[in-house]
Amino acid sequence: MKLATIAANSRDGALVVVSRDGQRFLPAVEVVATLQSALDNWQTASEALGKLADKLDAGEGESTASVSFLAPLPRAWQWLDGSAFDSHGALMEKVFGIDPVPLDNPLMYQGLSNQFYSATDDVPFLYEEDCIDFEGEFGVIVDDTPMGVTAQQALSHMKLIVQINDWSLRKLAPVEMRTGFGWVQAKPPCSAAPFAVTPDELGDAWRDGRVHLNLVVDFNGQRFGAANGEAMSVGFHELVAHAAATRDLCAGTIIGSGTVSNEHYREIGSSCIAERRGIEMLDLGEPKTDFMKFGDRVRMEAQSISGETLFGAIDQKVVKRELPK
Repeated sequence: MKLATIAANSRDGALVVVSRDGQRFLPAVEVVATLQSALDNWQTASEALGKLADKLDAGEGESTASVSFLAPLPRAWQWLDGSAFDSHGALMEKVFGIDPVPLDNPLMYQGLSNQFYSATDDVPFLYEEDCIDFEGEFGVIVDDTPMGVTAQQALSHMKLIVQINDWSLRKLAPVEMRTGFGWVQAKPPCSAAPFAVTPDELGDAWRDGRVHLNLVVDFNGQRFGAANGEAMSVGFHELVAHAAATRDLCAGTIIGSGTVSNEHYREIGSSCIAERRGIEMLDLGEPKTDFMKFGDRVRMEAQSISGETLFGAIDQKVVKRELPK
């Protein structure tokens, strides 16, 4: 099942069910108004939404060309981002001369969740000098998840899978990291692809709590990377268990994988500029790829093995935000 949120007279938009090919939709307002409401009452809501999905499979529905998609959750109760691709972390440690730190638990931080940009929004920043970067990720959305849940139990709480661009300001991140507290200024709102899908929609590409698909990233119209999500050192179920170790997770909590990265990044490319610059520092002695400038575009899309649209594409331009007067 493929769910989405369209623009409506509400900050949370209106929930719709979308056909497998992403071309048609049916409104869900008579069943449940928003995706958050569906997650709050998933057992009953999913059954009713599934009946709408069956109608779409039978050929019903309106064209998606007639609506404007928001992020699946335009604002969420909680956004927790992991760093589950060891090749990305190891490269960053090597580039910056950081001694590896043995970890007993996954890396994770709590980020801004009150706003998620839609997949086609222009994304505003104040200064190019802050070193604007994109980060392609996968994520999961859970229902109410109890404190102390095991990784195995967490598998049943992951109701939807999403695709995310976790924007970063690389100049600000090291400054905040040295304080020992979490990121604030270095992590603006994320963007999300339009469709949130149930795990069964991915078929064999969803196993071991991982998305076994390439995340194809284009930067200003040029192929930048196509790393595969299977390389997570810990699966999403383990990230969920880590997040819920000392707290209940409310329905609608989004948990990210961190930047999708593979060990053979020289061959398949990267999902963020920082990683590409790190490779250049190792191979060439200095970075050659600039961070994003106003007017630059990034596009991200993960497709099924047969080439079908799953999450839809994130396709965005970076623009200048003027200071308030």
